[in-house]
Amino acid sequence: MTDLGREHGREQGREPERVVARFRPHARVLVLPSIVLIGAVGAATYGALVLEELWQRLAIAGAGLLAIVLLWMLPLVRWLGTHYVVTTRRIALRGGLAVRLRQELLHSRGYDVSVRQSGLQRLFRSGDVLINTGLDRPVIMRDVPRADLVQDALSELMEASTSSIATVRRTTAAQPVLRRSREGR
Repeated sequence: MTDLGREHGREQGREPERVVARFRPHARVLVLPSIVLIGAVGAATYGALVLEELWQRLAIAGAGLLAIVLLWMLPLVRWLGTHYVVTTRRIALRGGLAVRLRQELLHSRGYDVSVRQSGLQRLFRSGDVLINTGLDRPVIMRDVPRADLVQDALSELMEASTSSIATVRRTTAAQPVLRRSREGR
């Protein structure tokens, strides 16, 4: 934020934006690539020691190196490149290897937050946090650690941020329910 933006925020009486949480997907996704790394290094070492022909040793070393790059390095870089940042005003999602994607969702716009968990995710207390903004598809924060805590924090931050847009969305979303309950009487 520029100095002008900070001064403008102070004039409106808003407090500065603070980072509430920074996280990335659960590190559990690196277990299988790490096992592949150990296996590839072991197989390449064994092959280099047992095989007698030079071309066979080079082929095994090349295959081991290719397996390490494709099956360990790429998942590691992808995991390191995925970030979720929650501030007092917005959610910022960054990810991608070749093409970087950055999405920002303002709390003041209002959204629905839900958590989807598989059996393995439930075991590790992680899950996919789905943020439905009312547009095409929900924004998904995949395999977030402590997904229930993230859901609660996002709900509280959204409720705390006041905006005319969010107020209109909340009242229009509640109107059909109120009409149905009045007609049912």
